[in-house]
Amino acid sequence: MDQKRYHSPQETLYITLEKGITKEKTPLVPQMLLAILAGAFIALAAAGSNMAAYGLWLNPETYGLGKLVAGAIFPIGLMLVLLAGAELFTGNNLLIIALADGQITLPRMLRNWGVVYLGNFVGSLLIVVLIILSGQLHAGGNLLGGATIKIAASKVSLAFLPAIALGILCNWLVCLAVWLAYAATDMAGKILAIFFPILLFITSGFEHSVANMYYVPAGILARENPAYAAASELPPEILARITWPNFLLHNLLPVTIGNIIGGTVFVGLVYWLAYRKPAKP
Repeated sequence: MDQKRYHSPQETLYITLEKGITKEKTPLVPQMLLAILAGAFIALAAAGSNMAAYGLWLNPETYGLGKLVAGAIFPIGLMLVLLAGAELFTGNNLLIIALADGQITLPRMLRNWGVVYLGNFVGSLLIVVLIILSGQLHAGGNLLGGATIKIAASKVSLAFLPAIALGILCNWLVCLAVWLAYAATDMAGKILAIFFPILLFITSGFEHSVANMYYVPAGILARENPAYAAASELPPEILARITWPNFLLHNLLPVTIGNIIGGTVFVGLVYWLAYRKPAKP
């Protein structure tokens, strides 16, 4: 008989539960190193999707096609996280299952989230610096640099509640991708499981906190280059909004809140309530 190609939702729940217990027990140094890797992997995917799609984004008639192209590239980031091995904050929101099941404590879960979030930020900033130093943003006569600034401007201009809502929708799909990857039993199945939910989130324009740790800092640094700023064709008052305080308070904070809600409530807790084994009397 052929080996089973995927696990049932009930089986996937307990795989996710065991993963959560293992992640919570990971020592601090390996946890931080793996978190830095995850931030770098997601940032590389963001940089690659920008390179592939910027020319399409800049034309209103092909904007949607550009989102689709970016969506086809970006899933590579989560593939690297889950298949090569790394610790991603948004995926680790599924530790809520282990917490709900009484297998880990709230302080330990929050410690994991804090360490991983910080490591993701460090890894993302590493790639931002390398991309800026590489001169890659000169592509297309500085149009890639201009597009990078435009992306950052749009993200820091979001209102607080819409940013939360976009964060919820994003991590609902990201955690579904993680869930489906856990359900698959072979490499090809895991790749397909990751690809489609992430394609949907990028194409839809939802907000991912760790991806934004690349997108907005890259725009902040690119804005300092007059050639990139000119290529963006943004007025000075819009360029002036692309700052670290605006990023942290008006984008990263609400998007992170939304990501936590999307991953913990709409995936983790819903599936735990739906598929957990009832307690024996």
